[in-house]
Amino acid sequence: MPNISQLSINLATIRERCTISQALDLVARLGIPAVSPWRDQIAQVGLKATVKQVRELGLRVSGVCRGGMFPANTQLEWEANLEGNLRALEEAVELNADCLVLVTGGLPKGSRDLVKARKQVEEGVSWLLERSIPAGIQLAIEPLHPMYCADRSVVNTLSQALDLCDVLGDGVGVACDVYHLWWDPDLQTQIARAGQSRISAYHICDWLQNTRHMLLDRGMMGDGVIDLPLIRSWVEETGYCGFHEVEIFSQDNWWKKEPEDVLRTCIERYQKCS
Repeated sequence: MPNISQLSINLATIRERCTISQALDLVARLGIPAVSPWRDQIAQVGLKATVKQVRELGLRVSGVCRGGMFPANTQLEWEANLEGNLRALEEAVELNADCLVLVTGGLPKGSRDLVKARKQVEEGVSWLLERSIPAGIQLAIEPLHPMYCADRSVVNTLSQALDLCDVLGDGVGVACDVYHLWWDPDLQTQIARAGQSRISAYHICDWLQNTRHMLLDRGMMGDGVIDLPLIRSWVEETGYCGFHEVEIFSQDNWWKKEPEDVLRTCIERYQKCS
């Protein structure tokens, strides 16, 4: 029996061929101990039903995806973004999640003011932190590859994310996603800087050399160019002992396959390639 005690499945990995209820049942049946749902998936059946099923199946929730998306052009948009984050926090609390993942947001429509957008991210995370600490939920800032700077995240390196953590203090850490960070020549140093106390989540997949879509063509572990065992060793050297969360967006490949086949491949590749 393979050791999958640290394996978690981000439910984006099988989102196109099954409902969240079917996904949770399948994950539990295959002996995978944890999941990370997306908020739109939770909304399919409602928070109450999702919480009930997760508890009945004995699953852990390694993270909730996602909060963030802070930058805004107007006060009304800003307040709406904060309200959305408050709802995300409430969902993470009810699911007893290890963390709420924050994809910070890119430039507001029509803006070229990167400095302002990054300042809004800092202010937004600070506002949410005042509410997440009493709720007992860790916030996890996820830096995204620089190609997403305009539309999804103005935080693009682990160093940037850790700088934010240093400013904001306790209660906020980082989500280390190899898809976004593998290329960074400073990655080993920054993982060591993060240490056990700042690594709130660890996400795995692979980067295909012939990537056809920057968002929706991630690879299964072992199919691409990332040295996954090396990065895992850096993460584990910090003392991190949390979940290794498989997160694969793959519109032309894995999303078209039977969900059970995908998850069985995740288990196999987690053992062999990660």
